[in-house]
Amino acid sequence: MEYTTLGSTGMEVSQLCLGCMSFGSGDEWMLDEDESTELIERAIDLGINFFDTANVYSAGESESILGDALEGYDRDELVVASKVRYSGANDHRNATGLSRKTIEQELEASLDRLGMETLDLYQIHRWDYDTPIETTLRALDDAVRRGSVRHVGASSMWAHQFLAARRVSEREGLVPFETMQNLHHLVYREEEREMFPACRTHDVATIPWSPLAAGYLARPHEEFRATTRGDHEAERIGVPYHELPASEEINERVRELADEYDATMAQIALAWQFDHDDVTAPIVGTTSVEHLEEAVEALEISLSASDVDYLEEPYEPVPVYGHE
Repeated sequence: MEYTTLGSTGMEVSQLCLGCMSFGSGDEWMLDEDESTELIERAIDLGINFFDTANVYSAGESESILGDALEGYDRDELVVASKVRYSGANDHRNATGLSRKTIEQELEASLDRLGMETLDLYQIHRWDYDTPIETTLRALDDAVRRGSVRHVGASSMWAHQFLAARRVSEREGLVPFETMQNLHHLVYREEEREMFPACRTHDVATIPWSPLAAGYLARPHEEFRATTRGDHEAERIGVPYHELPASEEINERVRELADEYDATMAQIALAWQFDHDDVTAPIVGTTSVEHLEEAVEALEISLSASDVDYLEEPYEPVPVYGHE
């Protein structure tokens, strides 16, 4: 395993973050508690110390499963991240959004499910247009000051929103967002235009979600819609991976290089992420121990500059996705 510094937090994390959205019973492709625990334990065996979950994943089940699986391990060695914006175990009028009430009650519930007194990283799960960002930041700042949270982060939003939030933090003396969890992979690179430069300027760690495009970059493009996970994500966030202008060409080039490197397509797509100057640690979600092991092995692949150019050359600008 390779490790890196998580931006200005100073925390050392594995260069691969295990995404925990697949733990629970929210969808047919998800893992039950025993299967999830096996995956988490193998991740730790492989040197992964960075885990990302959310209160909304299977209505809190993901957090409960992760918390139970980590019991008995030295929590000081692990970095656990969760998110708030959408409803967790309880769905009511104040279960969503980024008001002080929602943040405080959902954080308490998340800590209880995770079996933790302090969460290493607490992220807003998209922008809340109904709550002033200063209100949100003050609630997060208070959570840090009382020891419930160590660091705060954000997820997919416009760069101008992210920078506005940073300015409010600086002006009011509040804790700033120190991480950005955004959508980024070979067939969707719009974050490279504004968000990545903004993060670079402020030493903000980037932890891209869906680095394999919900599996689109892990198999030949003609097989993508045959998977329930791929179908789910394409429909849920409205990203037509299989319809973007250069997606098929990029997919085919990933397949070609996989053959040349004697690797899987997923490993080539991840190797590109690992070598990207603006990527700190991609969040890899999987339902298979075998695929988890393959993802870790991708850290050993070093793509040549010409191969990186070959993978990136077909890309064309596309509409911005992932902010909702």
